[in-house]
Amino acid sequence: MKKLGRYFLNGLIFIVPIVLTLYIFYIVFVKIDSLLKIPLPGIGIIPGVGFIATIALITLIGMLVSNFITRKFLFLMDKLLNRLPLVKLLYSSIKDLINAFFGDKKTFSQPVIVRLSSDSHAHALGFVTCDSLASFDLPEYVAVYLPQSYNFAGNLLVFPREQVQVLNANSSEVMTFIVSGGVASS
Repeated sequence: MKKLGRYFLNGLIFIVPIVLTLYIFYIVFVKIDSLLKIPLPGIGIIPGVGFIATIALITLIGMLVSNFITRKFLFLMDKLLNRLPLVKLLYSSIKDLINAFFGDKKTFSQPVIVRLSSDSHAHALGFVTCDSLASFDLPEYVAVYLPQSYNFAGNLLVFPREQVQVLNANSSEVMTFIVSGGVASS
């Protein structure tokens, strides 16, 4: 009976990540597909057409942003969103987060290990997001973002520079290691 239970547990360990991954991709596909329900004449709504149209629309917007003529218009819209109260807070936060991972100036490019207290041996892995806090009259401090495991959240903490040690490691590998709770390793 113990062997049967072990087989069941091994089956769960194998199949649950596969099923959850496929399910999440399915949910994302269905949500994106439902953004644009485009009926085809004589056929009706075909699954996937909305998904393809959404991807094409995002690519078109990317092309327009890259185009010299339309770039000015889109930057004016960006300026407007950055001036509206409440909208500015949400818009700029989302924009900064997207740019931190995918933009030209990736913010999470400097992985570090931080000693949590000068009299402790506990350390945390994170990323330097601001190398100088002189604007806050804290020139000897750096801002370190500490992502949370199994989550897309984190905390921004400020540490004395001497408690922060730059890691000679790939940023994406460090992020994967942190988010997986230390389970994933290269």
